[in-house]
Amino acid sequence: MTDGPSVVTPSKHRQERGDETAVRERILEAAFAAFMKSGYATTSTLEIATRARVSKRELCALVGNKQETLIACISERAKRFDVPADLPVLRDRETLEQVLVSFGTKLVREISDPTVIAVFRLAIAEAVQAPEVARTLNSIGRGASRTALRKIMAQAQASGLLAGRPAELAQQFAGLLCGDLMVSLLLGVAERPNPREIAGRARDAAAAFLQLHPLPKEHAPR
Repeated sequence: MTDGPSVVTPSKHRQERGDETAVRERILEAAFAAFMKSGYATTSTLEIATRARVSKRELCALVGNKQETLIACISERAKRFDVPADLPVLRDRETLEQVLVSFGTKLVREISDPTVIAVFRLAIAEAVQAPEVARTLNSIGRGASRTALRKIMAQAQASGLLAGRPAELAQQFAGLLCGDLMVSLLLGVAERPNPREIAGRARDAAAAFLQLHPLPKEHAPR
């Protein structure tokens, strides 16, 4: 007598997905550590698999090849720049200022994180031998924050609170917010700002930006 087909219950499916997620996170942590230690060009998938305590086959199944692993590492970080679905409706300039301060605080906190600085230094160091690192960082990492900020500016424009192209508005605000902070951090000539300094930088940038872009005349109070 033979046993019938095994039944996979929903709870078992959830457990398997949870196990795979945990292993994937471990792989990405191991990959990032390997890239930081040995550089992207010289890091092998075997080294990543060994650090993560998985087989190469499991690494490829859960994440992919070395370039796909790099993309996954940067993509995970980029998720932090998503604009939340519950973004308040921008009906007035006060709300817009609050949103810009909130987003600006988040952006400076993220880009000044030592891990992010390390990724940028890796991209610069590998620019000749592995230019795909810089391309990935620019399109996925930096692209996420640019896209999120453009969404805020587009909503403000649609609400009549700003005039101009969202992409240009986003670039101006980012310039006011970050200045030469990133370069100084990359060169190691400045320390990461503390939470109070980050919040102050965001408030100053939002105030300066709104001063440069007054309420369009057709929406100004009479």
